[in-house]
Amino acid sequence: MNRTKSDMPDMPDDPQFDGFPSLQFAKPFVLIDGALRSLHFTQGELQSRMQLHSPWRLAVDYTRTMMGFLLFNPAPARIGMIGLGGGSIAKFCHRFLPVSHMTVLEINPYVLALRHEFQVPDDDARFQVIAGDGALYLHTQAPHYDVLLVDGFDQDGQPAALCSQPFYDDCLAALPEGGLLVVNLHYDHPDYPVLVERIRRTFNGHAVEVMTQENTNSIVFARKGQAISPRDLNLRSSLAGLAAAARSELRAELARMLWAMQSLAPDEGD
Repeated sequence: MNRTKSDMPDMPDDPQFDGFPSLQFAKPFVLIDGALRSLHFTQGELQSRMQLHSPWRLAVDYTRTMMGFLLFNPAPARIGMIGLGGGSIAKFCHRFLPVSHMTVLEINPYVLALRHEFQVPDDDARFQVIAGDGALYLHTQAPHYDVLLVDGFDQDGQPAALCSQPFYDDCLAALPEGGLLVVNLHYDHPDYPVLVERIRRTFNGHAVEVMTQENTNSIVFARKGQAISPRDLNLRSSLAGLAAAARSELRAELARMLWAMQSLAPDEGD
């Protein structure tokens, strides 16, 4: 694989970047391998991957697992996301969930500068990327989302501000009754059990962990005010409103998720 550029782009002359002390942020780099473009902070860690001829496809397994929120809400009106990266989930939602309005928070201006290189759509009536601190935004702006996705990582992993108990409390406050929080966590991180327990505590135990196929990440789904039972989830209805390409992209993973959750669910008599 070859690095596409020896130096990453400078900060664009755009007011959305005002107030960002860019030197505190790591510069990612981009690699191209055949028909794939990928985003990295280090050689050993993949942040995002895009198929050049199908930029909307979910080329990394955990992104398909995060889209499992469709099992709970096939057509959310408002989706919030912390962490843009290469925009895999954002592009997929913009293309295939036309009734959803999506707001994405990204703190790293160097990542934002690569937005068009990764073919992230321009802002429009139902899609917006905000340059800002996702944790601070939740705490000070008190937004409201039906689904909130947390996928914020830097060169050191997940920032402490995005996995504290107060942060998860702010996530809860941003959701209506029945609203869903979806968090991407590194399964082998030493603090993984602590972070899952924090989510469970905030959501009164209404949370379930789903390992990704590659067993490197775990996606935690937590629902506000409602227990999560796989018996209430239906694959057919979750996929029914999607275009054929999206159904093809997600069907196998959502089916695997349902099987995994059912295998962990207690028996009816428990």
